[in-house]
Amino acid sequence: MRKSLVASVGIVAAIACLPLPAVAQTPASKTAAPARAAKPYSPPRTAWGDPDLSGSYTNTSESGTPFERPAEFEGKTLDQITPAELAKAIDQRNQRKVERAPTLGGESGTGAGPIHWFEDYDAKNSRPWMVTDPPDGKVPPTTEEAKQRAAILLAKRRGGDSYNTGPFDGPEDLTLYVRCISRGLPGSMMPAIYGNSYQIVQGPGFVGIRYEMVHETRIIPLDNRPRLRDDIQLDMGDARGHFEGDTLVIETTNFRERTAFRGASSHLKLTERFKPMGPKAVEWSVTVDDPHTWTRPWTFAMTLTRDDNQPVFEYACHEGNHGLYDILSAARAEEAAAAHVAK
Repeated sequence: MRKSLVASVGIVAAIACLPLPAVAQTPASKTAAPARAAKPYSPPRTAWGDPDLSGSYTNTSESGTPFERPAEFEGKTLDQITPAELAKAIDQRNQRKVERAPTLGGESGTGAGPIHWFEDYDAKNSRPWMVTDPPDGKVPPTTEEAKQRAAILLAKRRGGDSYNTGPFDGPEDLTLYVRCISRGLPGSMMPAIYGNSYQIVQGPGFVGIRYEMVHETRIIPLDNRPRLRDDIQLDMGDARGHFEGDTLVIETTNFRERTAFRGASSHLKLTERFKPMGPKAVEWSVTVDDPHTWTRPWTFAMTLTRDDNQPVFEYACHEGNHGLYDILSAARAEEAAAAHVAK
């Protein structure tokens, strides 16, 4: 298992000659000059000239960060939260994690070990919440079309959407994530109790991103090639990338609705920005745009920490997915027992 100053030169203005006694000038050495600003970080370049973002990253430190603005910060924007308030919130989040551990796999839970074995134990969040736009930190309301689409999907699943609710007539009654098929995009980038590593690799005209979660890989061309036709849809969408300065921008469309983020439609467009913040950090932000689902586009962000000592490990989800087999076989056993009693 698995983690300005504005640079300026101070210049003393000469004092104008007046028909009064001369006023002594302040010596230049006594004049305070503002300090020079730190230069913006510029990442190294690849052999072919692109900003070099390659390496292994993790979002473990972002674990526990609320997606939307929590009630404790009601009425405040991100820039109004003090460091002390953030530190207090992080301590409370980690304490809640310890309290929930037994139900998530702690020593008295599923047998996954004590809390300090968890990848996301004692996370040091970089922000109070993830949604950066709208300023209120809330995901915009969904459209009536989206509500109808969600109701149809729920009826098709007959309420089943996890390990905990039925029916379990077949694997189709469980989510793609439970079935080890896909956690979708940006789902596979989001913090979880494990599988939080990514690897970015680069080549001339391409960027590849490999996800530990469900072990999916995206190959993103940077050569302005045309997109796929609208009727060709993929679980991870069709991505095209380019650099804006040092920031890698990836626009992804052509999603299958079965994996579209938060119940979006096949019209979803995701715009990701990987902005280098230093040799060990990249700010990853995502703008979500789907007028068939939300009343306006919205954006969220988090920090990815470079850690080449935490590579992408094997996921082997299908090979170890005894849960799916056990869920279905238990349902069949219950049906057989009920049939026997009915006789």
